[in-house]
Amino acid sequence: MASAQEAWEAYFYPETFDRAAGRGVLRNLFDERDPEVLALLEYASTTDRQAELMGGLVDVPRTYDAAHLRAIHRYLFQDVYEWAGEYRTVNIFKGTPRGFADVTTGEVDRYLGDVHALVTKTRWGQLDREGFAQRAAAVFAYVNQAHPFREGNGRASKVFMEHVAELSRFTFAYDRVSPAQWNEASKWSGPDLLAYEPHPGELVPVFRAIAVERSSASTPEMDSASRQRSLLSAAYPRAATEATRPGAASPRAGYRSGPYLPGRGHGDAGRGRER
Repeated sequence: MASAQEAWEAYFYPETFDRAAGRGVLRNLFDERDPEVLALLEYASTTDRQAELMGGLVDVPRTYDAAHLRAIHRYLFQDVYEWAGEYRTVNIFKGTPRGFADVTTGEVDRYLGDVHALVTKTRWGQLDREGFAQRAAAVFAYVNQAHPFREGNGRASKVFMEHVAELSRFTFAYDRVSPAQWNEASKWSGPDLLAYEPHPGELVPVFRAIAVERSSASTPEMDSASRQRSLLSAAYPRAATEATRPGAASPRAGYRSGPYLPGRGHGDAGRGRER
């Protein structure tokens, strides 16, 4: 059986892997070793696939469970990674006290089971804007903590949340918050060390800001195009200085980043920084 370190390194091209930093260029279907080129190829490919998803050209069953999220990821990244739609085989961290769901204990499926329960037990059509923001934040907190994939969790989860929003009279304008604000709120929504439950309250201000009521005057085509622009704006690669700008969320007491562990985000698209 491969060790955790061997499983981690297997995701990368050996000649690009920096063992001291724990990162390299992820193996990809373009067979591209340059991380900047790979980032552009990945963006172009997933943008096209995302447009097809948001335009209703692809039939993804709205089951609001692990199969639903995996189908979205598989479609988005089918041209980029061989493992598109498959659970990661390594544990990953991103500046959180306990890291994301542990792949060795079944936590990924447990969190996504909680997602299914939250979505299906909510009367989305009866929610006002504040209620929608609170419930959507709760759903996303569990999706984010599951973090099922080695790469591309952010883009897959945002499409998934759009599908959830279809049950309500609201949609999302992701470009109403900065990437820094989104990432900061997502980070602090994770569970405390040794705890299981996420902290959705950290995400409520973000979802309150991006929740917009669907216009009864807009056509489905216009609504889809608007959502697509919002998602693309949120996903477009940004300068490192912007990505690291302080966000609006406040840290929770007791947060500690801890030492480096294999899987903790340390690179860009294609380099193994989990996004």
